Amino acid sequence: MAAPALTCGRTAMGWLLDAHVHVLGADVLWREIIGNGIGLASAVLGMGRRTAAWPVGMIANVLLFTVFLGGVFATPQDTDLYGQAGRQVLFFAVSAYGWWRWHRNRGTDAVAVSPRWATGRERLTLALATAAGVLVAWWALTRLGSFGPLADAWIFVGSMLATYGMARGYLEFWLVWVAVDAVGVPLLLRAGYYPSALLYVVYGVFCVWGFVTWLRVHRSAVRGPADPSLEAVG
Repeated sequence: MAAPALTCGRTAMGWLLDAHVHVLGADVLWREIIGNGIGLASAVLGMGRRTAAWPVGMIANVLLFTVFLGGVFATPQDTDLYGQAGRQVLFFAVSAYGWWRWHRNRGTDAVAVSPRWATGRERLTLALATAAGVLVAWWALTRLGSFGPLADAWIFVGSMLATYGMARGYLEFWLVWVAVDAVGVPLLLRAGYYPSALLYVVYGVFCVWGFVTWLRVHRSAVRGPADPSLEAVG
């Protein structure tokens, strides 16, 4: 009984690795389509400040890790983007931190984080870390032979910065994502990752919406509830 089960498992794994559709003259993996769809669901949950955003996103990270190492997994999409693949690993790790932090802060409220602007010191620290990270990642990705190493380095580091900012509740993290998407779309189009490029466009619009939503929440919290006595006088 074990042998047929093992054979079925291998068949299912082979289908998962190889399943694709032919779009505009290119083979597009179902893993890329499904992974990006799950990633978008995670972003929607994040905009609503729901803790479930983190575990849902981690599922997308696992799928997209295999997608961006197409040459390693010998699938129809054979262009390796080591920065894109590596960031899925770090996404997974930072998401575990975000999941823990939001769950700890949630208490009895379904909303897990209160949006705020980063302080001047936090911004300076993150800016210095970003500059150093991009330089190191550019150097490493160039030597690994990654496609578009400088753009890939910014996407890699910027994504980590945005994910960490989301875990901390920084309003700026939405704007960092917009900057990541602006670089990611042309890179992914040149590399042939069309579903991911399309999703980056959607993400860009979504991030502007998310920023406005969190900004309104922040401003409402700063203003505080209206004073009933003042309303009565008026």
